[in-house]
Amino acid sequence: MPSAIDSRRELEYAVQQIVQAPSDNEYFNQLLPAIKDASKGGQGQQLLQSLTQYSAHREAELERICNTNHQGFVSSVNQLLHVRDGTVNLTSETLQLNQSVQSSTENLAEQKKALVDSRGVRQNIDEATHALRDCLEVLRLANQVHDLLGKKSHYSALRALDELQNIHLKEITQYKIAEMIQKSVPATKKLIAEAVMTDLNTWLFRIRETSQFLGEVAFYHTEQRRTRQKDRAEAFPYLTNFKLNSAIELVSDETEEFDILDNEDVQVDFTPLFECLHIHNALGQTDKFRAEYAATRRQQKELLMPAFVTLIDAEGASLSELLEGIAGFAIVEKATMKKTPELRSAVDVDELWDSMCQSAIMLISKALHEVTNAEVLLKIKGHIALFIQTMDSWNYPVGALDAFLLKLFEKYAELLKRRFSDDFQEIVSTDDYMPMPINKLDEYDKVVNVSWYTPDKPREEIRFPCVLPFSQMYPL
Repeated sequence: MPSAIDSRRELEYAVQQIVQAPSDNEYFNQLLPAIKDASKGGQGQQLLQSLTQYSAHREAELERICNTNHQGFVSSVNQLLHVRDGTVNLTSETLQLNQSVQSSTENLAEQKKALVDSRGVRQNIDEATHALRDCLEVLRLANQVHDLLGKKSHYSALRALDELQNIHLKEITQYKIAEMIQKSVPATKKLIAEAVMTDLNTWLFRIRETSQFLGEVAFYHTEQRRTRQKDRAEAFPYLTNFKLNSAIELVSDETEEFDILDNEDVQVDFTPLFECLHIHNALGQTDKFRAEYAATRRQQKELLMPAFVTLIDAEGASLSELLEGIAGFAIVEKATMKKTPELRSAVDVDELWDSMCQSAIMLISKALHEVTNAEVLLKIKGHIALFIQTMDSWNYPVGALDAFLLKLFEKYAELLKRRFSDDFQEIVSTDDYMPMPINKLDEYDKVVNVSWYTPDKPREEIRFPCVLPFSQMYPL
């Protein structure tokens, strides 16, 4: 059997295990087996005593500890109470500070809200200002277009309108004003086209008024070329083989520079035409402008041709005006074709030229019955020949005019025949049919030179007065 000392030690160990249990469940897990073992071994009373002794021992230890540290404990309690008071005060201050912070936070939140609102308002104001600035720029450009139109700067106005439509309007498409201005763009383009056409019509009117003077200057220049060619032919007889407008004559006359469209007497500025063509190209209306211009020139051609001409006025003024007007008109047409080939084609120009030539030939033909004097007809032929040579230098076909000169020659031959017949009848009717007396040597020489008469004696042996074997009718 185990000794009493071992049993006691086991109970003390069991009590130590029970007391040191970390939890209630462990406590009971240690206590119940100990009670059960003690009951079986008849040691229940000893277990109780061991527990009682352990409890008394712990209480005595606690009392000793308390008696030993009483003053420190009291001091600690006082400090703890003081700390508690401080903690209460700090809690109160913390609550007050919390309320203050909460109040400040509310104020800050209100201020932040106000700041956010003010930033929103400021952003709206900035956006409105930017939008207003863009709209004002658009309005400025729109007004600038009309100002440029007023100053007749049509191309600049078109450029400004193009910039307005393709750049500035795209930046403000979200605004109503952009839609309004966009709708007005076609009308503005039409205004530009009408304005430039108005200037062009003014230019065409001035050209029509200048055509006759331009033709007069061209005829004068041709006369000067004739004179220079005649002088060169007298200096170099070989040049008589070359006519006016031949290659040799043109080369020989190269030193005499003369611009028929820009000289001291007349200046033809094609700038309005160029500007009008360029603007219609930019507007995509080139075909329309070409048709309108052609129609206008046809109308001006009709206005250029008079209802009739007279060929018996002083110095042939009526015929000169007609030919000078046609020449000036045709020169402008040829210059326009060279400067703007996309506007005037050779077919258009030649068509107008042929029409004017036929009209001129018809007018002159109707008036030919007035001419009964061969010298007047020679002057008419001179005007037409000058006209032909002038227009030939501009590479116009003059075959119809050359054929008309042949008709004039037939008319001239007819007048010469008629005049010869009249003179012959007068000579025959007034002749006395008596031998013709000669009193001087110079009279003798004239008669011999104009007749088929061979004297019987040498000229040196003839004595005056003398009588020739025919009447005055023969030499006349």
